[in-house]
Amino acid sequence: MPLTIRQFPCLSDNYGFLVRDDASGRTACIDTPDAAAILAALEAAGWGLDLILNTHWHPDHAGGNAQIQAATGAVIVGPAEVARLAPLDRTVADGDAVDLGESRFDVIGCGGHTLGHIAYFDPADRVAFVGDTLFTLGCGRVFEGTAEQMWTSLQRLAALPDATRVYCAHEYTASNARFALSVDDDPVLKARADAIFAARQRGEATVPTTIGEEKATNPFLRAPRLAAGGQGADHEAFARIRAAKDQFKG
Repeated sequence: MPLTIRQFPCLSDNYGFLVRDDASGRTACIDTPDAAAILAALEAAGWGLDLILNTHWHPDHAGGNAQIQAATGAVIVGPAEVARLAPLDRTVADGDAVDLGESRFDVIGCGGHTLGHIAYFDPADRVAFVGDTLFTLGCGRVFEGTAEQMWTSLQRLAALPDATRVYCAHEYTASNARFALSVDDDPVLKARADAIFAARQRGEATVPTTIGEEKATNPFLRAPRLAAGGQGADHEAFARIRAAKDQFKG
């Protein structure tokens, strides 16, 4: 069933997301970066909150769980690793599904940034909430997993339909675009980067993106074609691009 999505900035560069199933009125928030901002957005919309859907355990994604649950009574759903910060009401992993009224989110395991990181994909509406795995023109740092695990996770997301709208959790796109231009001279990327820089100058968000746009221009999804020499396994090419981004100062 159709979803209404409200997106708003949180903290220094996070986004908060409220997702409402239009048929039932049931509402979820994706992660809890800033409890006060999320509660204010709920009040402004006149919505209650039924579910908290966590993607991973980091404090800027699950740190507001307890406060929001206390204020709303929402059920907390997420990967087992979230219990590092606060109790979970329901633990989910790859292959599970979460119902929000008449909408269904498939749970996609996408570890690498953290070992238990997951994404939520609504196949009917072609909407994916990917946390810190895939960014507009970027991807998350590999903190807990391996480059091979992260590459596999990115390929799982890249296999979603090209029209899928991808809601990532941070506004990192201008920096990501500068890095992308340093490793890829594709004119399609250059045109996209110019549009991104202009949008950021106007204070506009660059989220959501689409799977199709990322497959065409994101250097981390294009890594095997971009890595020097083109030698080695695909995940090794990805590792070289990721290491270059970790050192990038632009």
